[in-house]
Amino acid sequence: MRLGKVRICFEDTHVMIFIGFGFLMTFLKKYSYSALGFNWFLAALVIQWALLCQSFYHMKDNTIYLTKKLLLEADIMSATVLITFGAVLGVASGLQLLFIAIIETAVGCFNFWLVEDVFKAADVGGSIAIHAFGAYFGLGVSLALKGKKKKSETAENVVDLNGPSYMSDVTAMIGSIFLWIYWPSFNSALTNSNTEYQRAVANTYLALAAATVTTFVMSSVLSKHHGKLDMVHVQNSTLAGGVAVGSVCNMYIGAGTAVAIGMGAGVLSVLGYQYLTPLLTRIGIGDTCGVHNLHGMPGVFSGILTAVFAGLATKEEYGADLTGVFEAMNEEGVARTASDQALNQFLSLIVTLVVSFIAGTITGKFMEEKIHPHIEK
Repeated sequence: MRLGKVRICFEDTHVMIFIGFGFLMTFLKKYSYSALGFNWFLAALVIQWALLCQSFYHMKDNTIYLTKKLLLEADIMSATVLITFGAVLGVASGLQLLFIAIIETAVGCFNFWLVEDVFKAADVGGSIAIHAFGAYFGLGVSLALKGKKKKSETAENVVDLNGPSYMSDVTAMIGSIFLWIYWPSFNSALTNSNTEYQRAVANTYLALAAATVTTFVMSSVLSKHHGKLDMVHVQNSTLAGGVAVGSVCNMYIGAGTAVAIGMGAGVLSVLGYQYLTPLLTRIGIGDTCGVHNLHGMPGVFSGILTAVFAGLATKEEYGADLTGVFEAMNEEGVARTASDQALNQFLSLIVTLVVSFIAGTITGKFMEEKIHPHIEK
């Protein structure tokens, strides 16, 4: 990695983590202060904890070496916890969020090691190990907390704060725009060559643009108010293209395919917010920010795409970039075939989904029984 590229991507990722994610979660009219504050606290905590957890798998002579890649990976790992935070926003207390952050970072770094070092899967934008993991860990926690609200609580004695105001929607849009602008840096931060970097930036930008246009069209078509746009769609589904293209952005997919991926992600995300989120709520799985629609399903979509494009990869097409994109497809080392690499890409996705959801459910169950939020009397 060139130092100039690393510095730019590091700074851009910081903006995404602290401003993008932070302001995106201010849409709840009575939770904006907590959303920004807890976002800042959790990100700062996870960056430090992730440096240690990730280093456990790459130590040499019992020594931790702080490299620019390790710093970047720790910064990116904090996004995993913030995605989970979005699923339980307004539900979990500060102490519970602290517990989630500590456990999820440790499990997330272990899963990251599985994806990167065991399966040697291509996941440069983290759609599998970051987005999908964070989303389904959060849904697991939410499932375990579904009995938290007492049945005696009714609309007569509880004030409903689970909604936006005009100004909170505006501040959330600020977060969305910052995320949209800097997403190409997030996806391209861990690329290994200049050509990979250029492909990652271009493909991410095209996918984001396509997802944005598709989101506006879909939101208008599905609107119950004569074509009026839904701010939830605009704030979130416009970003789904960046997630869906994340794991394949450095591959030879072509501009047209990047646009198609963005369009598919936009459709998938809007339909998820429109129909799937209410269904999950009815069965007891809360998802305050709809992370399943922005990070979960697009992350799974991206994971499936990696298996497809890995199976199509050839030495003739990639040239010297083949082992940069697919580390295990080198002639002297593991020497995987394209079909073997495709299988490992798919397995890394399945393992990530299983590990994240089970770990999230166990964490949420323990948290519900042992760590209760402070209730003012």
